[in-house]
Amino acid sequence: MSAHPTPDRSAPAAASRRGTDFSETMLGTLRLDGEDRTRAVRLDLRVSADRVLRPLGTTEARATGRVRIHGWADDQHAEGELEIAPLARRRIRYRITFTAEGRRLLLDGWKSVTPRRPVASMTVMPYTLYEDGVRIGTGTLRFPLATGLLPFLAGFRFPRREDTDVLLAPRWNGEPGRTEVWYTTVTDPATGTGLWLHHELTAPTDGSAPRAHGWAAVFPKDGPVRHARFGPTAWTGGGTGFHADGIAVRPGHLSGSAQDGALRWELTERPLDEPLYTFPRWSWRRPLLPAAQMLPAARAAYDGTFTHDGTTLTLTDAPGASARIYGHGNARRWAWLHADLGGGDVLEIVAAVSMRPGLRRLPPLVFLRLRRGGRTWPRRPERPAVGWAGWGRFRAAVDLPTWTVTGRAGLRRIRVEVTQPPDRTLALDYSDPDGARAVCRNSERADTHVLLERWWFGGWRTEAEWTLDGTAHAEVGTR
Repeated sequence: MSAHPTPDRSAPAAASRRGTDFSETMLGTLRLDGEDRTRAVRLDLRVSADRVLRPLGTTEARATGRVRIHGWADDQHAEGELEIAPLARRRIRYRITFTAEGRRLLLDGWKSVTPRRPVASMTVMPYTLYEDGVRIGTGTLRFPLATGLLPFLAGFRFPRREDTDVLLAPRWNGEPGRTEVWYTTVTDPATGTGLWLHHELTAPTDGSAPRAHGWAAVFPKDGPVRHARFGPTAWTGGGTGFHADGIAVRPGHLSGSAQDGALRWELTERPLDEPLYTFPRWSWRRPLLPAAQMLPAARAAYDGTFTHDGTTLTLTDAPGASARIYGHGNARRWAWLHADLGGGDVLEIVAAVSMRPGLRRLPPLVFLRLRRGGRTWPRRPERPAVGWAGWGRFRAAVDLPTWTVTGRAGLRRIRVEVTQPPDRTLALDYSDPDGARAVCRNSERADTHVLLERWWFGGWRTEAEWTLDGTAHAEVGTR
């Protein structure tokens, strides 16, 4: 009889179904109560529904995007919901929350669909602006039919939705020599503080009892990095996530404490995007590679508290993400980046040199996924790592304090430069299932510059450019 719990050896399969994604831009005006002028407004939204739109029924959808009001607001993290019922209720209602000069506001409006005016009723939306339930202004938004219709129709996607709760369930099937990780990185928008929660299951190569352990770290904007470990303790099985000695990662919630309560956290997590597979999707479902990493949600928002040494940080709509790793242990050398680029765009990079004979002499293999405007580039995740039989592969120059990734796929090329200042970087020891040691140097307040270019009429032209000052999450690991 086994001396330690043996999990179900059949790895959970994520249930899936088709959803609907599309982007929409509306332009218009706003008149605030008490003002004698109107302000120009632009609303750029990405809409996501968990089912295919039902013309004869009602479809609830999530919306994220950017609200710009001339001379008053520019919020790239607006969010809300849509009620799409053009025939069942003859309306399409929008409820979008955003921030203007530190004030939390609600834009509430709907398109009243009528067969008498089919075009106008589907493109014109009167709305009211509220603060704490009190009206503070009114306006009208219009869909720009002449310039917006073709991009709107071309942008419709019907992706396969996956159950993110299932993606949090443990993958370990009882085999020795395995490592499984649940980790979360967050940036507090109010203070600039970065957070890192790392939860790990290690099944030793010698077949001894698996152990659960991890750590929490806080990276204040002003002050030294603070961290504390928890465990190791016996692994008792995670059910829907990670559970060990009062530490828990379960769908929508993270809680625990370390160092006798010197660090404590109680956070709720709201996914804002679909899962993102940094490695090929098959490598997560069938662990044939040395390791695989993925994000159950490419972006998430966090609310709750994180306390360290008597100081409590209260989070509200803090951007971040949780990720998963499953494999045989740590790489020989690696670099990692998670960058929330704003406006719903996100960049995830893993560059690593394997410990396996024959692979350890290769330069780092790069897995880069840029989700922009609801689309992920490069289209296939193995493209940056292998290119065309190696030629055209993305390249990483891994060093500290600055490391870079460059590459080209199709008509686009990218350059990413990551800087981890020493005073914002924490060095921690890792232990593989066979007892070998590695050291990671992590910063939850890294700086990043991303340049995306597109080949256009005989030359490279800037398509997008992002600069993150202390809001990127990065790590370099060595042996």
